[in-house]
Amino acid sequence: MLKLITKWLLSASALLFVAYVYSGVEVKSFASAMAAALVIGLLNTVVRPVLVVLTLPVTVLTLGLFLFVINALVFWAAAAVLQGFLVRDFVAALVGSLIYTAVGVVIESALESLFAKR
Repeated sequence: MLKLITKWLLSASALLFVAYVYSGVEVKSFASAMAAALVIGLLNTVVRPVLVVLTLPVTVLTLGLFLFVINALVFWAAAAVLQGFLVRDFVAALVGSLIYTAVGVVIESALESLFAKR
């Protein structure tokens, strides 16, 4: 449970980082970042697998590059349903999702070493 809450807080911080380094993404407050991290996590858990299966032929044809488009669509969809989280356009969603994913990989790696089972 502690790992989940820590990941949520760090993911919200990652969204604030994305907004800081890239002007196409805007986050109004830390509370908005927490809500956005929660919605992105839920969309990644529920909607993304369905999109991946439905677009499997396109993903295979593009050698997996279409997964970047799916990530951007999920990022953009989260911004569409939230008030304090704004993404300018699809290109901003693509760049923002790439930065967010890169920071998320670092966070996940750090959490795995921090919460390693002994």
